[in-house]
Amino acid sequence: MQALYDVAAPAKLNLFLHITGRRADGYHLLQSVFMLIDWCDTLHFELRSDGQLSREDLSTPLPPDDLVLRAARALQAATGTPQGAHIGVLKSIPAQAGMGGGSSDAASCLLALNRLWKLNLPLAQLHTIALQLGADVPFFLGGSNAWVEGIGEKITPISLPPARFAVVKPPEGLDTKLIFSSRDLKRDSDSAILAGFAAQPYYFGTNDLQPVAQNLCPAVNQVLAWLEGKGLNARMTGSGSAVFAQMLSDVSLSDVPGTWQVRKCSNMDVHPLKGWASSDG
Repeated sequence: MQALYDVAAPAKLNLFLHITGRRADGYHLLQSVFMLIDWCDTLHFELRSDGQLSREDLSTPLPPDDLVLRAARALQAATGTPQGAHIGVLKSIPAQAGMGGGSSDAASCLLALNRLWKLNLPLAQLHTIALQLGADVPFFLGGSNAWVEGIGEKITPISLPPARFAVVKPPEGLDTKLIFSSRDLKRDSDSAILAGFAAQPYYFGTNDLQPVAQNLCPAVNQVLAWLEGKGLNARMTGSGSAVFAQMLSDVSLSDVPGTWQVRKCSNMDVHPLKGWASSDG
């Protein structure tokens, strides 16, 4: 049986997130740096010759029609391939965390099925499909840490110095729509420049979503206070409830409350699947 096993789908952290305006159609304009970390989901793909798509949840139960199946269907529709796949999903990245787990799974699915089905689509064509699935999916396809602007579609690869981070997710999650629809959300941050960020990459700017999130989810405040009590400069990532802080030296996290998920993570220079699709075409 033709198959691809142990396909990685890494999480991301938003090192900062500024909302610089809002378009007439309601979409928010943002600036952010997306950074890959070594907290990963794992996917397995087995070829099905009957054209059907099936999914097996190997840990956390997923919604019946999740981004992985939607990505697989979108790739089938775009190419007309008669092939199908059985997909196993081992979730590790928490949901509603702001860490991009679902989007990363979708990007890894596109790259893996492009290879398993021998479609040989270049990245540009996969990127077009990814845009239909969600704003973060194209970033994970790109394979590099990135400066991100617009509504998430303007992606500029950047390099970041190696670093270690404490990443903590309380059991409570956050609904992205509630945050972005809040009247209290700051939507007029000044535009930043890459040179300003590069001078202090792990302490630059703010997350403009964080004040609203702290009001909606008190657990975010508790995690921030816990990390700051260890002398760490903590902030929320994305629009979820996960909080992170750079660790300049090893810090004990053994006293973490039992309901929180906590990991010490390293950033990644490149996505594990970088090069799985051609950049030509």
